[in-house]
Amino acid sequence: MTQAVKKAVFPVAGYGTRFLPVTKAYPKEMLPIIDKPLIQFAAEEAISAGCTELIFVTSHAKKAIEDHFDRNIALEQHLLQRHEFGLVKTINDITPANVTCVYIRQPQQLGLGNAVACARNLIKDEPFAVILADDLIRSNNGCCLADMVAHYQQTGHSVLAVEQVAKEDVSNYGVVEYEDTAKGYIKNIVEKPEVENAPSNYAAVGRYVLSPKVFEFLDQQVEIESGKEQQLTDALAKLLATDKIFAMELNGLRYDCGKKTGYLKAIIDCAMQEPAYREVILSAMENTPCT
Repeated sequence: MTQAVKKAVFPVAGYGTRFLPVTKAYPKEMLPIIDKPLIQFAAEEAISAGCTELIFVTSHAKKAIEDHFDRNIALEQHLLQRHEFGLVKTINDITPANVTCVYIRQPQQLGLGNAVACARNLIKDEPFAVILADDLIRSNNGCCLADMVAHYQQTGHSVLAVEQVAKEDVSNYGVVEYEDTAKGYIKNIVEKPEVENAPSNYAAVGRYVLSPKVFEFLDQQVEIESGKEQQLTDALAKLLATDKIFAMELNGLRYDCGKKTGYLKAIIDCAMQEPAYREVILSAMENTPCT
């Protein structure tokens, strides 16, 4: 019987250099979409998919993430005195009572594979999800990760979320080569290929549900390439020699919030879903045309 996916890993130790200077002292994962930080969207997706242990792979500069998911008794008391009961509920409902948050340090930022490997002792021999908060996903099915978890439960094999990207952008991603497109079987996955060498334009994007077998190949990277970046894509390519991996194409919208343009688009699109914000945006666009 396939084990349930109850653990989700959030690699959040990166420097966020594309958003300097704000990320000099502030985690990029805490950048808000109006009033909710990116990392909370990611956590909510994991919880909706049935995960009850959230594992944050952090650095010394990411204490704000820990504080966000912790209680703030002084703030609660202040709000209660003001009879702001709705706001008390808002901050206390960030994580349900049955969800545990765990924090582990990544000593050096040595790639996504290294960040995932840091969580090995917490994952043990269980399947797990990996969520990159930079990728904000609005799924037409309600929850991208929930669909991937359901697929894992049916097959017992790792699942990657993929999206077709512009050909000139393939060198920014891990790119999959299909063995059987209809069934979603992956034949190969290549980390940031040159445009002319890319096996396709299907890129792995920000969501993974992985078998614990992947740790065997991450361990090999540590032994062979100590001190160098460990790429999760490279470990998955080796896993393919012994196990199936499926690709699941996104059904919805992905915002690359690691880029300023993607982040701005995410804010605007989310705001446009709220009538009050929509009016503000449309009014601003009428009065201040873009040049």
